Amino acid sequence: MAAAQKHRQAIIDAAVDLFRRQGYSGTGLNDVVRASGAPKGSLYHYFPHGKASIAEAAVLEAGTRVADTVRELSGKAASTGDLVKSHAQLLAGWMTKSGWKDGSPVTTVILEMAPENDAVTEAGRQVFAAWRREIQNHLVTDGFDDLRAERLAFLCTAVIEGALVQSRVEKSGQPLLTASEELAQLLAAAAKQQPITLPPTAGSPG
Repeated sequence: MAAAQKHRQAIIDAAVDLFRRQGYSGTGLNDVVRASGAPKGSLYHYFPHGKASIAEAAVLEAGTRVADTVRELSGKAASTGDLVKSHAQLLAGWMTKSGWKDGSPVTTVILEMAPENDAVTEAGRQVFAAWRREIQNHLVTDGFDDLRAERLAFLCTAVIEGALVQSRVEKSGQPLLTASEELAQLLAAAAKQQPITLPPTAGSPG
């Protein structure tokens, strides 16, 4: 990686770590500079619009990491329920290791900046869509039709994101584990049912 590009990535990586612990408002540009080790001039060079453009890049970076993780777990999971439980266990272990200081950099930034900041809002849409797509693909493999798989993927992401917040508040991985176990049971039961007709999800074609 070229030195200049390395500085850009170091800034993004530092922002991801800081935002997940301190939130967007609680993180200053000087914090990012110190944590990244990048020259302060490179921050303004790569992110001329300041902290907001760093937030956009951090959301996209964190989202890519989540999608990559879910994709990797998907390749090892026998069912989508197993995939969801494996991801929840991973998240619970990660939060425990951090002493419950780490949250989701995607959620912390979006809650503070969306929908007012269009770029961050769009980055959030892309991130959640990529995460849902990985789950939806596995649901289709499990035998669900595309529409039902899409809706269930929405449910899975919403539940896990909510459980992630509750786990941080409770200082316990149990909300994540409980939520994922219930999702797995729900998905297994749904897979045995006859197909049902559902209206399209908002924003879906048709």
